[in-house]
Amino acid sequence: MNPSASRKPPGGRGRGRPRKDVSEQHDIRQQLIQAGIIALTEKGFSASGLDDILQAADVAKGSFYHYFKNKEDFGIAVIESYAGHFNAKLDKWLGDGTYPPLQRLRHFMEDAKAGIMRHSYRRGSLIGNLGQELPILPPSFHQELRNVLVGWERRVAACLMAIFDTPSPAYSHICLRWAEFFWIGWEGAILRARLERSVQPMSLFSDIFLEMVETECGLKDIAPIFSPPS
Repeated sequence: MNPSASRKPPGGRGRGRPRKDVSEQHDIRQQLIQAGIIALTEKGFSASGLDDILQAADVAKGSFYHYFKNKEDFGIAVIESYAGHFNAKLDKWLGDGTYPPLQRLRHFMEDAKAGIMRHSYRRGSLIGNLGQELPILPPSFHQELRNVLVGWERRVAACLMAIFDTPSPAYSHICLRWAEFFWIGWEGAILRARLERSVQPMSLFSDIFLEMVETECGLKDIAPIFSPPS
């Protein structure tokens, strides 16, 4: 018997399944996360079965635990990925200095309306969906969701701050409060839009919020936001 015949080639693994390279592992992990984002934006966490997510991602069940410890670990990764994508979208619309601040915010809201219609009202806000499931979510999700919302609020507040010629702590406080109010109302408007299968609730909130800020900043004549019926 030739002793060298049983020796593994340098750097090789011998017989068996070849090792996946780093890029392939990254792709499979991203496939799972993307399938998770779709599932959670449509159904939420508790109603999203792992088998359905694996089937949508075309990934074997045994492979899942190579990338994630459990469904909770997977959920955190999905939240982080969704937040990264959404932050980039916010930065694109709200950071576009070629338009006035409130017009930037309107562009973002119009894009969101187009998106929810494009997906036939099946997909909402992943963060909003999870927020409705807080009592049954793992405790680790709570701070993750809070961190995402704080990041969104800061982006909207920074956009609104651009309305003022001279920044000040007082203006910063006002803008942050407006931003908090914006996300509270906007998430509710998305939920109502899915319920009614219409973007009218999103349009209503958009118009009232922008009119409120315009009035408060003296950008338009003070007038009632709701006009009484004639």
